[in-house]
Amino acid sequence: MILQAYQCGQRVFGENKAREMEEKHQQLPADIEWHFIGHLQSNKVKYIAPFVHLIQAVDREELLPVINREAVKNKRIIHCLLQFHIATEETKYGMNWEEAAHLLESETLAQCDHLRIIGVMGMASFTEDTALIRKEFSTLYHYYLLMKNSYFRDNPDFKEISMGMSGDYPLAIEEGSTMIRVGTLLFGERNLR
Repeated sequence: MILQAYQCGQRVFGENKAREMEEKHQQLPADIEWHFIGHLQSNKVKYIAPFVHLIQAVDREELLPVINREAVKNKRIIHCLLQFHIATEETKYGMNWEEAAHLLESETLAQCDHLRIIGVMGMASFTEDTALIRKEFSTLYHYYLLMKNSYFRDNPDFKEISMGMSGDYPLAIEEGSTMIRVGTLLFGERNLR
């Protein structure tokens, strides 16, 4: 199915399992731009570091030196988005504003010269309540503006707001999303192995 979408012109694909992304990368055309979207375990970074274009889910400071180390090994810069917890559901990953500000001001980040933070990512609550979803997307957009004005004012690469999935992407676009994730709409429900 990915190859069919590729043949129709799609070049950006996301995956939320590191080993599965590695397998797909080996089997599919080399010019695919791979985005890692799920919760990334530190011990799995090595599998995607040689080729991943964007890690969308940096949800904790401890992940930064691991990504940086693997980027150095592969002689490349890896782009990342900071993931914020904007949903009412506790099962979703992400930082709050205080944790993100601490990360951005940390010595840990200052020492990571092989990764670039280029924006933010968040997942809204899984609900039919469009007012709640809109509020959560608005919160992420607010965090993006705070980061842009406080930490990335002179950085043109800091421009991405990844929010919106198959069930809520129209609201996300209205609230300022620059990147949506619509896997289920394109490929159907995920078949968990």
